[in-house]
Amino acid sequence: MSIDVVTFGEAMTLLVADQPGPLERVQAFAKRTAGAETNVAIGLARLGLHVGWCSRLGTDSMGRYLLQSMQAEGIDCSHVVSDSTQRTGFMFKARVEGGGDPEVEYHRKGSAASLFHPKDIDTPWLVGARHLHATGIFAALSESCLATSIATLAAMRQHGKTISFDPNLRPSLWASEDRMRETINGLAFRSDWVLPGVEEGRLLTGQHSPEGIARFYLDAGVSLVVIKLGAEGAYWATAREAAYVPGFPVEQVIDTVGAGDGFAAGVISGMLEGLPVQDAVRRGAWIGARAVQVRGDTEGLPTRGQLAQAKL
Repeated sequence: MSIDVVTFGEAMTLLVADQPGPLERVQAFAKRTAGAETNVAIGLARLGLHVGWCSRLGTDSMGRYLLQSMQAEGIDCSHVVSDSTQRTGFMFKARVEGGGDPEVEYHRKGSAASLFHPKDIDTPWLVGARHLHATGIFAALSESCLATSIATLAAMRQHGKTISFDPNLRPSLWASEDRMRETINGLAFRSDWVLPGVEEGRLLTGQHSPEGIARFYLDAGVSLVVIKLGAEGAYWATAREAAYVPGFPVEQVIDTVGAGDGFAAGVISGMLEGLPVQDAVRRGAWIGARAVQVRGDTEGLPTRGQLAQAKL
């Protein structure tokens, strides 16, 4: 079976607090999976796409848990390296009542995924896929991960495949804001579809409006820019057309983490299915709205049947 989408990135075990309050006071946590790239991979797999994920894990219990979880979603993990000499990253997430962004504490420095190297790329496997989804998080983990990101984008471009890129800014992983901006934009310019949040777009481009942010990337050769506007929906633009897509009403925001990844899964799946851009972005907005109504990163990601019921 041919692969529709390949993604490279770090998966982490997510420990979600069972009660609100500071993390140091929480006594019990629920175990989940986390990672921007794997969230997107899970979202696409549930929609029926054949997805391949490439990374490194330790052989510790957290690594085994993550590998089994991804395989259970039907994701091709044949190119995930499990190394007994390395450790798997993990993170804690606080519980917030009434919505808002929860406190997140990462334990990923020196993780197995950060040791990924371009020599670990199986190029024939990679370019056999229709599409590559990349984020700025994997590139920020280490110099070797950045080199891997550049190499994977170059290989896919050389073979005429499409690439989506979500900046997913994590300033704490970069030496400076200037270095982050320069590197992330360099990766975005090598991509076909760029999906920043509006605040990310402002930081990366110096532009304040969605239109200005989109124009910045279109002028650099990107074919589609989709800007996430949170509850307001999204704005998309190509060289020939542009439009706003309204957000979907949400009764209660439970947790905002992972919403952007759900949005990306919706847009990517729609584009690969040949939907009009407006419809693909609308699907992304719907999935993003579902994602903010659950505590974990992936519980709100729909199946193909749920997508069909929503007529999206």
